[in-house]
Amino acid sequence: MEAITQKTTKSDQEIARYFINEMYEISRKILQTKSKSIAITIDNTKKTRAIPAKAFRLLYTILDNMADGKSITLLPSDAEISTQQAADILNVSRPHVVSLLNKGEIPFTKVGTHRRILLNDIIAYDKQLQKNRTNKLNFLAKQSQKLNMGY
Repeated sequence: MEAITQKTTKSDQEIARYFINEMYEISRKILQTKSKSIAITIDNTKKTRAIPAKAFRLLYTILDNMADGKSITLLPSDAEISTQQAADILNVSRPHVVSLLNKGEIPFTKVGTHRRILLNDIIAYDKQLQKNRTNKLNFLAKQSQKLNMGY
């Protein structure tokens, strides 16, 4: 599966805004019931089909972003991405990503002279980075409390 990228139009944004409020309530109820699937009906066919609740939550996220005028890119989690795409995801420079790869902090493969990184590996690295950041901030907060620094 290839990446699916679509620029959000003003028309798309208006439709998404209209629907997102109704969908928010439905999504909240799904989360509360912990249902594994949800039945949806397509108006023009009048057929009802069950879809996974995860797919419904993804649809909600897509519409929420579209309502804000953001464009959407969908990639399968096992997709291989370039160093520039990884840099965009991590919000860092491409040379920084290359240095992380060279240090062995993120696994990668080489296709000719090009480095390819699994999207799952970038997501795992980003989660670990956020976890480390949170732990260090918590440590600093505890230290400031112990030292009565007034924060």
